[in-house]
Amino acid sequence: MTAASGLRERKKQQTRDTISNVATRLFAERGFERVTIAEVAEAAGVAKMTVTNYFPLKEDLVFDRHEHITTLLSKAVAGRPAGTSVLDAVRRAYSDAVAQLDPTLGFRGLAFAHMVERSNALLARERQIFDQRESALAQTLVAETRAKPGDLTPRLVAAQLSGVFRILYYEGRRRLIAGEPEETIVAALRRSARIAFDQVRNGLPAAYVAPRKRR
Repeated sequence: MTAASGLRERKKQQTRDTISNVATRLFAERGFERVTIAEVAEAAGVAKMTVTNYFPLKEDLVFDRHEHITTLLSKAVAGRPAGTSVLDAVRRAYSDAVAQLDPTLGFRGLAFAHMVERSNALLARERQIFDQRESALAQTLVAETRAKPGDLTPRLVAAQLSGVFRILYYEGRRRLIAGEPEETIVAALRRSARIAFDQVRNGLPAAYVAPRKRR
């Protein structure tokens, strides 16, 4: 990448971040359904078409990290080193994300949590993103195990592992809305993650909890 192209990409990312931040603030203040794309564009100082070019779906002005969410588990599994099982790769991905207070785990503040909870459109998009994450992980597991079309095992495993992420996400939001401080939520999620992944381990086929062989 040249210096010029790198600068262009940084400017694009800055514009994208600005639009998303402005939109999220407006949605939190007035409600997702009550704010138009034109109002977001005006507040961000860009053209309406610029907003739609960066965010074809209005909901993704809120879920601007949806690509990270949908690919996190599949990348963790596909890129895991030898000696690491599928389960341990997913478990590590969650542990690392909690340590970093990853916003995609729900660490985006009380106003954001209320905004999503109060919008059926945002809740529906949230579920869709979680489904896409599960599907991406399933595709990775199918490719790795060379599963036949009728073999449901990779999809079932993906559902269990991504389900842990989904349930812990909702639990974190519940605790946030209940008024618990961040450090308490983090500690609770770590405890719950240990329990959840241990329980999942007992139900997974041996191939998914065994260390990855060297190639």
